[in-house]
Amino acid sequence: MELIVPQWSVPANVRAVNSTRRGGVSQAPWDSLNLGAHVGDELQHVQMNRQRLLEFADLPSMPQWLEQVHGTEVLTLDWKVPSSLRADAAYTCTPGVVCAVMTADCLPVLFCSRDGREVAAAHAGWRGLCDGVLEATISAFSAPPSQISVWLGPAIGPGAFEVGPEVREAFLAKDRAASSAFRPAGEKFYANLGLLAKQRLEASGVRQVWDSGQCTMTEHEQFFSYRRDGVTGRMASLIWLI
Repeated sequence: MELIVPQWSVPANVRAVNSTRRGGVSQAPWDSLNLGAHVGDELQHVQMNRQRLLEFADLPSMPQWLEQVHGTEVLTLDWKVPSSLRADAAYTCTPGVVCAVMTADCLPVLFCSRDGREVAAAHAGWRGLCDGVLEATISAFSAPPSQISVWLGPAIGPGAFEVGPEVREAFLAKDRAASSAFRPAGEKFYANLGLLAKQRLEASGVRQVWDSGQCTMTEHEQFFSYRRDGVTGRMASLIWLI
C-alpha cells in the first residue's frame, strides 16, 4: 500500500495520512484501494480496503465515514455514534478518534491546532469551498485561526480544472480577489482550487498553510479522478490525535 504522509509542521501527537489508489482489492474501474461505498464498487471490497487502511496506517480506530454532500456542515466527533453522518467536514479533540474525508478531484483539507489538542478534515469541492466549508471548520476550533495549521491534499490541478463562467462569478460574488485564481480558456476558465482555498484561509486569519501540489487528474497511476474517469474510486485524507 502506498500512502502519502503530509509534510508539515505539527505537534508530535498529531498523525495524518492521505491514501492513493494503490494497495487495495477493488477491480477496475475502482482499482484498487477504493474507500468509497457509494460509487458502485462491491461493498465487500470497500470493507476489505478500509480494513487494510486501518491496519497499514496504524489507525487507532475505524473512521466515521461521512456522507458528503458538497455542503458546509461540520460534524464534531467523539466516541459516540452520531445520529447522522451527513457532513463535509469532521472535527475532534478526542485522542484516538479519526477524522476522514473522501475525494477524487475535490480538495481535501486537514487542520491542526498548533497546541496539538484539536484536528479536523474538510472536503472542499468548488461548491463547498465557495459556500464556506473551510470557514465553518475553522469555527469549530477553540484555537484562534492564527494558531491553526492547514495542509491541502491532492486535488484536480489548476491546469486541469475547467469550469464555466458561473463558477467564477460565484466566487467573485464573495470576494473579488478570487479573480486571480481563474485563467481564461475560451468561453470557460481554469480554476485553481488550491489558491482559492489559500485566499479563504488567509482571509480567515490562518497563517500556516502547506500544499501538496499534486494533481489527481494528471497523476492517473496514483490517484482516482472523477473528472477524468467518471466511474472511479475515492481516496481518503485522515487525521487524528494520539
